[in-house]
Amino acid sequence: MTNTPFPDGFLWGGATAANQIEGAYDADGKGLSVQDVMPRGISGPRSETPTADNLKLVGIDHYHRYAEDIALFAEMGFGVYRFSIAWSRIFPKGDETEPNEAGLAFYERILDELEKHGIEPLVTISHYETPLHLAEQYGGWTNRELIVFYERYARTLFERFGSRVKYWLTFNEINSLLHAPFMSGGIPIPEGGVPEQQLYQAMHHELVASARATRIAREVAPEAKVGCMVLSMPIYPLTPSPDDAVAVMEADHGNLVYGDVHTRGAYPGYFLRTLREKGIELDITDQDRDDLTNTVDFVSFSYYMSIAETADPAKKVAGEGNIMGGVSNPTLEASEWGWQIDPVGLRLVLNQFWDRWQKPLFIVENGLGARDQLVEVDGEKTVVDDYRIAYLNDHLVQVGEAIEDGVEVLGYTSWGCIDIVSASTAQLSKRYGFIYVDRGDDGTGSLDRYRKKSFGWYADVIRSNGASLTR
Repeated sequence: MTNTPFPDGFLWGGATAANQIEGAYDADGKGLSVQDVMPRGISGPRSETPTADNLKLVGIDHYHRYAEDIALFAEMGFGVYRFSIAWSRIFPKGDETEPNEAGLAFYERILDELEKHGIEPLVTISHYETPLHLAEQYGGWTNRELIVFYERYARTLFERFGSRVKYWLTFNEINSLLHAPFMSGGIPIPEGGVPEQQLYQAMHHELVASARATRIAREVAPEAKVGCMVLSMPIYPLTPSPDDAVAVMEADHGNLVYGDVHTRGAYPGYFLRTLREKGIELDITDQDRDDLTNTVDFVSFSYYMSIAETADPAKKVAGEGNIMGGVSNPTLEASEWGWQIDPVGLRLVLNQFWDRWQKPLFIVENGLGARDQLVEVDGEKTVVDDYRIAYLNDHLVQVGEAIEDGVEVLGYTSWGCIDIVSASTAQLSKRYGFIYVDRGDDGTGSLDRYRKKSFGWYADVIRSNGASLTR
């Protein structure tokens, strides 16, 4: 009899993204991505060209230090590592017909290191890294031609790495497109914003591209499993008012439609109503409808916070960190960046997704961004991050509860398992990792790596398959 609800074979690990970790933004033939002109993340304006204040240009220099970093992941006992491939390393402009061999060779070396340490790769094909050329010359995902370019890119990855990578994700947080169009969809934002017609058409193009990639994977790498990846956001009614409950349902629909299409293969009625009421007519071909029937093998998601919703305009006060809308929940505390902390919400989301889609689930992002202080303990530099340990412990306990509820959960990859540049603010001081990287928001630092207190804590969690968690 085991004292842990986590099943044998549960995949424990961590997650990163190429644009936040690699650096080497112009090395070995890499082209520019949208991230190379986002020095303030989504919280500020883009630059015309890469500028020295953009921390992502160097990141944490994982491009040159990947072997050291993967060895640290192995020391913690990772069974899985989620990383993304930078599209513009493989196709520098995005619209070429032949890939950049130096870019493919870099990811071969990453996979070599992971295999050496017995770590399963989980690869995100597109993680907020649209080639800048596709944004500027084609209008990003508003243009149907991007489906063909993405299809070529995905096929290249499956043909090169399909025998070495079992788990693939098509797009990171695909449901963020309407809220962060340049970062998520490479869509240039004009004065006054992107018209809704264009945003919804871009959404359709991405969903078709995702489904086509799923089909190609089954042809080229039949052993592979392809998942979608959505940003999860449990939503609570601010009051018991039925009108607030309807507001929750409608807000929920805006997020759930992406998973519905990925798992069911067609647009649900509530979404078609939304389009009718907005006066939007999408260009959907018969081929598109056929493509969408290529549904995913599993659903992965990020989870950081929950929100509340209300039908009362007077009470619609947005939370500071709520990228996806919603209002602050008065019953919850928030992180320094305004993200409301809600471990129980993770159990609710796991149950909701399982009940709705009946597909295995994979938690591929979860973590606490905080300002860490490097100190010396027993002659070793470290961070005493008990706040991070408490956050992760409480969330993982709720994952265990969901597994007891009967939810099938494949694994858990903590976000930013090594300190990385934040996507939302482009800061390094918003740290998530078990490993401290000596680099500050001003770009200075040695880039040396130090194990935080949470490093040993997470190693114990993995070693015990969750038995060491404090319930």
